[in-house]
Amino acid sequence: MKIAKTSTADETPAAMKSTSRLRELTVELQELEARLRLGGGPDKIEKQHSQGKLTARERIDLLLDKDSYAQEVGLLVAYDQYRTSKQQSANTNEREEIGAAPGAGVVTVIGRVAGREVVVVANDATVKAGSWWPETIKKILRAQEIAMRSHVPIIYLVDSAGVNLPYQGGVFPGQYGASRIFYYNSIMRRYLKIPQISAVMGPCIAGGAYLPALSDVIIMVEGTSFMGLGGANLVKGATGQTIDNETLGGARTHNELSGVAHYRVTNDEECIARIREFVSELAVTAPSHVANYPSEEAARQAAELYDIIPAEHKQPYNARQLLECLLDAGHLDEFQADYAKEMITGHARVRGIQVGVIANNRGMIRAAGGGPPRFGGIIYTESAEKVAYFIDTCNRRQTPLLFIQDVSGFMIGSEAEHSGIIRAGARFVEAMATATVPKIVLTVNHASGAGYYAMAGQGFDPDFIYSWPTGRMGVMEGDSAVQAVFGSQLEKLKRNDLNPDEKLVAEMDRVRETYDMELDAKYAAARGFVDAVIAPEATRDALELSLRTCLNYSGAHLGQFVLPPTLV
Repeated sequence: MKIAKTSTADETPAAMKSTSRLRELTVELQELEARLRLGGGPDKIEKQHSQGKLTARERIDLLLDKDSYAQEVGLLVAYDQYRTSKQQSANTNEREEIGAAPGAGVVTVIGRVAGREVVVVANDATVKAGSWWPETIKKILRAQEIAMRSHVPIIYLVDSAGVNLPYQGGVFPGQYGASRIFYYNSIMRRYLKIPQISAVMGPCIAGGAYLPALSDVIIMVEGTSFMGLGGANLVKGATGQTIDNETLGGARTHNELSGVAHYRVTNDEECIARIREFVSELAVTAPSHVANYPSEEAARQAAELYDIIPAEHKQPYNARQLLECLLDAGHLDEFQADYAKEMITGHARVRGIQVGVIANNRGMIRAAGGGPPRFGGIIYTESAEKVAYFIDTCNRRQTPLLFIQDVSGFMIGSEAEHSGIIRAGARFVEAMATATVPKIVLTVNHASGAGYYAMAGQGFDPDFIYSWPTGRMGVMEGDSAVQAVFGSQLEKLKRNDLNPDEKLVAEMDRVRETYDMELDAKYAAARGFVDAVIAPEATRDALELSLRTCLNYSGAHLGQFVLPPTLV
C-alpha cells in the first residue's frame, strides 16, 4: 500500500527547500500528518502490540495491495479540537498542536484489495481505546457514503470500546448520530447489495455490535476480540452474574454457541489474509461505460506546480500550465475556447480515464470586442451559461466531471445584474447539482461565496473533494470582511480626516486573523469540509483512484445513495 505522505523537514528533498508558499504549506501539512499517524503515540502503540494486536494502520497496510496507491479520508478531522488545558495554555508557535483525538480515533481509507477498489474503516485503539467521538461518527458515515455511491465493498476492522461517554450527547442522538451508521449498514445489505465485511479484532461493545451484525461476513480473533451488548462488568452490575468477557462474547463463544460470527482465526495476520481471500471471491463488476485509454504521463512534472502557484493567493497564474501537470500529455480538447475565457472547459484524460474539465482561469482576461477586461476566478453570466451547457453535454455522454476550483464568486454590480446573472448562475448550479455522473473537486486556492457552491461545493455531494494546502474556503477574504463589518465607521472617519484609533485597528486585525485561520485548508479538513488535503505530487494518484472507485457504478451518482429502479 502506498499512501501519500510528505517528508519531514529533515527529509525534505532539496528541490522542495524553497520559499514557495505552496511548498511551505505542503511541508507543514506533512509534518502534521506524520504526528497524526502516530495516533495515541508510541506508548499506546506498544501497548497494542503487547496485547498481541496490530495497530489500525498496520492492519490496513497488510490488507491493501502492496505498492498500490491508497487515499486516506479525514486524517485531519478533529486534530485541532479536544485540547487539554495544558495544551491550550502552551505556546504553540513552534508547531501546530494536536488535540486528544487524532484522526477522531478511526482510520478511513480508499484503496485496493486484490486489485479491487474498497473502502476500509479501522478503529484506532491507540486513541482512547478506539472509542467513538462525535467526529468518529462523521468519518464512518462519510466512508459508508463513498461505498454506497460507488458500490464498492466496505471493510470494517473493529477495535473499539464504544461511545466516548463524556461526549455521548454528540454521538448517540440525532439524524446523523451513531444510529445512522446502522441505517446505512441496512440499506447496503438489503437494497444496494454492497459487500460488507467485518473483522472484530478487539472489543465491540453495546450498539457498536450492530455494525458487524449487519455485515455479510463476521470474523473474530481468538483471545483478543469481544462482541457484546454489555461487557462483563456491566453484566455483573445489572444482573449480578459473574462471567469473564471471553466466555460472555469471545471468538469461540460467538462461533460455537451463539452463531453470531462466521469465522474464527488465531491472530490479526490470519484475519487480514481471510479478508483478502473474501474480497478476491466477490463477483466481478460490470465494465464502466466511460472511455478508458492507455495512461500517459502529464506534460509537466508535478514539482513545477510549486512554481506555477504564486506565493500570494491574490496573484494570477497560468491555469493551462497547471492543467499540463495534471492531464495526460497535458492535452485538453477545449470547449468554446474563445468564449467566456474566465472559465476553461474541455475534454481530457487522467491516467487514461476520460473526464470533462471545468477550471477557473485566474488573471485578467481581455474582453472580446474591446470591452473592459474580466477578472479570472469570477463567474460572469456568459461563463455560467457556458459551463452549464458543457456539464449537460458531459452528462449526456456519461463523462465524469473534474472541477479545478479557484473561484472568488459571481460577478456583482448593475451590469452583471442586468445581464441576468442570477438566472444564469441558477442554471449553472442546477446543471451541476443534477448531473448524474461522478464529480471530483480539487480546490487550488479560493473557494469563496456562491462560486464555491457552483463549482461542486461539498453541499452538492461531489463524489470526492480535495484541496491543496493553499486552499482557502469561506464566504469572503479577511480584508473584504473588515470592509463589510467596519466600512461605515471607516468611511465616517475618512470624511472627518481622521484615522482609526488603536482599539479599532486591533478589532480589525482580530477579524482578519480569525478569517485567515478559518480560511486555512487544514481548518476545512479538520471539520470534514474536504476529504483530504493533498500534496501536488499526489494529485494524479488521488484523482485516478477516486475516478476508478466512482466508475465501479454506472448508475446515478446523486446524494448518499440511489435505490435500484425496481424499488423506486
